[in-house]
Amino acid sequence: MNILSSIGDAFHFVLFVPIINLLVALYHGLNFVHLPFALGFSIIVLTVLIRLVLYPLTGAQLKASKKMQELTPHLNRLKEKHKNDAKTLQAETMKLYKEFGVNPAAGCLPVLIQLPLIWALYQALQLIVKPGAAVLAQINQMLYTNSLKLTTPWNTTFFGLPLAQNPSHLITTVGPLILLIPVATGLFQFIQTKMMFVSQPQNKDGNKKDEKKKEDFATAFQSQSLYIFPIMIAFFSYSFPIGLSLYWNTFTIFGIIQQYRISGLGGLKEWTDKIYGKSK
Repeated sequence: MNILSSIGDAFHFVLFVPIINLLVALYHGLNFVHLPFALGFSIIVLTVLIRLVLYPLTGAQLKASKKMQELTPHLNRLKEKHKNDAKTLQAETMKLYKEFGVNPAAGCLPVLIQLPLIWALYQALQLIVKPGAAVLAQINQMLYTNSLKLTTPWNTTFFGLPLAQNPSHLITTVGPLILLIPVATGLFQFIQTKMMFVSQPQNKDGNKKDEKKKEDFATAFQSQSLYIFPIMIAFFSYSFPIGLSLYWNTFTIFGIIQQYRISGLGGLKEWTDKIYGKSK
């Protein structure tokens, strides 16, 4: 328990508290130039800053994922060739990784490093979107200098929408238009997920049946997650505070831009090619 408590304290002081201070500093800056809805825009700017800090790690992860996808046809051929010899298959697979300069762990390590920072940002946003003097006092206790302290409650709305409320509660007062938030959240997530999954090329003989036999559980899971994951995110956006959706959408849009810079349209290209072909 002492170890868990120490980890929790380290997480609080090393990540959570600095993020709170940075967000409040951004709020003061935006409020100083009289930008309306300064708190909402502070969330957007903070999310972009976090994304920029994580840019090299995310880039390494995306590049590793792209290389692994490019190796999939080669790996499938090895599995078919050595399906009855696990030892030879393992040796040939490692040889293939070395030949193409691929480290299978390279895609996992950046994710593990990013998770604590993303979780700290998520926790901070859960706190700051709540209105009330008690929350303000709690935030002030974590600030490094008196100049950052909040003397008056900040506006916890963004273009008239309360950041602490969720669409499931607001649908009775705002109306069906509030559903655009979870729909947009799910759509952005779908675009990013689709860009990550690239269809593998067929064999030279065009035998689709053989390729289908080689499809393993991981490939099937990827195909299903293309739709399941965005639907889950949209549902969470419907149930979670709007402030968290604002953060997640900013995070996802930045991710789409970075994905495009590294891998292009990815899995979206096959769709855009079809659309272009039809329109032509």
